[in-house]
Amino acid sequence: MRRLKNRKQMVLMIRLRRTLFLIPLLAGLWACVPSVEPVSTATTIPPTPTQTATLLPPTPTPTATPLGCLTQPGHVEQGTVEETKPPQEYLIYLPPCYDEMPDLDYPVLYLLHGQTYTSDQWVRLGTVAVMDRLFLEKEVSPFIIVFPDDRYWNVEAGPGFGQRLVDHLVPYIDRNYRSLADREHRAIGGMSRGAGWALRLGLRRWELFGTLGLHSLAAFGDDRPFLRNWLQAIPPEEWPEIFIDTGENDSELGFNLLFENTLTQLGIPHEWHLYPGAHDEAYWEAHAEEYLRWYAEGWAEQAEEQ
Repeated sequence: MRRLKNRKQMVLMIRLRRTLFLIPLLAGLWACVPSVEPVSTATTIPPTPTQTATLLPPTPTPTATPLGCLTQPGHVEQGTVEETKPPQEYLIYLPPCYDEMPDLDYPVLYLLHGQTYTSDQWVRLGTVAVMDRLFLEKEVSPFIIVFPDDRYWNVEAGPGFGQRLVDHLVPYIDRNYRSLADREHRAIGGMSRGAGWALRLGLRRWELFGTLGLHSLAAFGDDRPFLRNWLQAIPPEEWPEIFIDTGENDSELGFNLLFENTLTQLGIPHEWHLYPGAHDEAYWEAHAEEYLRWYAEGWAEQAEEQ
């Protein structure tokens, strides 16, 4: 399980889950308070003037209004970190009620796309729609998803993507959005080349990411001789949560089997799945919901342990 280092933030996560899941239940309890009309009575005028009491309508009782955002989807924004060269573009998914509940902070998942694609690939494959559905059906607690853009993979700026992400994008997100800015609430995952980046950054900068999702992993050739050393350099008490999956017809199946065996030899806990399918968008789209549930369940388990 992930190690918790900030009890205050985990208490906030528990309150977040309770608030977001209980408010819809309370919505049906609100009722309109009927107004009371004054009753007219006949008055006999006495011979001499007398004071009579005037009946006033009762003060209306205010009624609470449930948050309508709890039945609405989240939204995706586009942003740019201008301080990098080239500027680091990204898309960001903000969950339902993000704007209406400003006191709540959220875990963050950095989800990286594949080679030759851009930041909208995961969105195109239905990740945002699935996330909205799972939340609105009360299947998961909400979290932020950042989709960094790696469009420069085949030009001079390509190798600098990892540094832009960890040294600039992550701090930028923590400054400008309501993230839970610690390792236990920060995950990185990706498909294909994106999984290769997630592997490199998740192991070499393990102090930043407590969760690592490797979907159809295509590790960089230059990294492969060093993976065992990188894994052994991480203190056992700081091993990240690791999820690996690939298709039976994936061109990278051989390496995925080898890497999974390395984790087993080193005694590093991980979750491994071999499914029917190839190294393509049809495979990733079919498993998007499983990925999102896995990331969410890890954070939910942390909260329950407190």
